[in-house]
Amino acid sequence: MIQLPYTEPVFRPPSEARSLILQVTNGCSWNKCTFCEMYTQPQKRFRLKPQQEIEQELEAVARAGIPVRRIFLADGDAMTLSFRRLEQIMQAIRSTLPDVQRVSSYCLPRNLKNKSVEQLAALRALGLELFYVGCESGDDLVLERVNKGENFETSLAALKKIKAAGSKSSVMILNGMGGKRYSKQHAVNSARLMNQSQPEYLSTLVVSFPTGMERYQAGFNGEFEALDQAGLFQEMYWLLDTLELKSTIFRSDHASNYLVLKGTLNRDKQRLLQKVRDALETPDAVALRPEWMRGL
Repeated sequence: MIQLPYTEPVFRPPSEARSLILQVTNGCSWNKCTFCEMYTQPQKRFRLKPQQEIEQELEAVARAGIPVRRIFLADGDAMTLSFRRLEQIMQAIRSTLPDVQRVSSYCLPRNLKNKSVEQLAALRALGLELFYVGCESGDDLVLERVNKGENFETSLAALKKIKAAGSKSSVMILNGMGGKRYSKQHAVNSARLMNQSQPEYLSTLVVSFPTGMERYQAGFNGEFEALDQAGLFQEMYWLLDTLELKSTIFRSDHASNYLVLKGTLNRDKQRLLQKVRDALETPDAVALRPEWMRGL
């Protein structure tokens, strides 16, 4: 057993539960999104971890003899590192832990603006091949309201660059992000973004406010009305109905979701749409996650 010197809390995607979490940055360089409370604590102030510290941690893992097949580069903003630094990290991983089969990272679209397709391909050749991209929405107005610092075109450019490099993207969309007023345009434009980018993976979470909505409401000038259960299902229906995907693994099974949906789109589109229709028309007959279990 080995304990790496993490700056807590450390976040990672659910699918990286069995991966080695290698903290190469702390916090998020943007950290202005009004829906995100992950990196607001003082100890999560953004900083880059020195290469020497990263290599020492990799060597400690190697000495411990722990078998490592996958690594997730934490925190929320590893891809803000320069290509040179990322290449150094990937080379250190390859030389220290040669059995690693895949490395992944969160990725803000803006962090790929100054990285070429050739550079991303070089990182993929070293093992960095999956990027978790929090697009949140494809609607420019909603993105502006939540201070995402991105828009439809910047998100699309990043996703296309990832695909051109031969890497994979796992995109997250936030159900309920636009509230009642912007629900349909949020769903439809998010689907348009996915249709044009064709990510390998797509997931949805429900936007939530564990410490209150004051900061979020400020971006909407006080007009944000959270969706109720039926509203969330209707928005999901609009999203699925508009999606035209060739072979994207779709998951809406996060703890924040009332209705669990899993499938491959578009193959399972009609089955998933029917399940959402059932939830809208006969919610008592559909297995829904109880309120006390959401967010656990």
